[in-house]
Amino acid sequence: MPRIGDPAPAFEAITTQGPIKFPEDFYGSWVILFSHPADFTPVCTSEFITFASLESEFASLNCKLVGLSVDGLYSHIAWLRTIKEKIEFKGMKNVEVKFPLIEDITMKVAHKYGMIQPGESSTKAVRAVFVIDPSGKIRTIIYYPLSLGRNFDELKRVVMALQTADMFNVATPADWKPGDDVIVPTAGSCGVAKDRMEGKESNITCHDWFFCTKPLTKDEVMKKIQK
Repeated sequence: MPRIGDPAPAFEAITTQGPIKFPEDFYGSWVILFSHPADFTPVCTSEFITFASLESEFASLNCKLVGLSVDGLYSHIAWLRTIKEKIEFKGMKNVEVKFPLIEDITMKVAHKYGMIQPGESSTKAVRAVFVIDPSGKIRTIIYYPLSLGRNFDELKRVVMALQTADMFNVATPADWKPGDDVIVPTAGSCGVAKDRMEGKESNITCHDWFFCTKPLTKDEVMKKIQK
């Protein structure tokens, strides 16, 4: 089962957008690789409509989407056609899913990524989310049970926060969103800690020597992370 910081396990697969080599084909982009339990199920349908409706927003963050379930290719195709032709959810309708959806009948990929969790189901993938960076490294892992639909604002926030941390050498506090203050690296010496507590470092607010923040505007963030 892969862990945060590991290289994303490699595989080749057939998808609704043709064959892929993962993560090789996606180097240079962020990727959300996610699994769902089954085609033609209601929670999964609501999620795919939402993912597809937000695809352009993820693309603006240089982030691509790749889905997976243990169903076959023809089931995938029929389900995605049904979504486009028949399903409306929260005002979203006529939604075309253009990102690849992996066929994984053998569960090879699902097992490689720890998406099959027998305590929940031995025949369906749980709702796993892997956020993978442009070098192919796993940066975030989130698991949801079969009954719980994902929070898409949070998935987008995760991508933005990871990119912000990388580009500005900062960390992001609880509930951070672009425009909020960010956390600067902890002081590496007593001298730096003392200077910060005495206000000698401009533009930094210290709640204590180990917890210091600085402003980072939404414009500064979005100029860096948006394509």
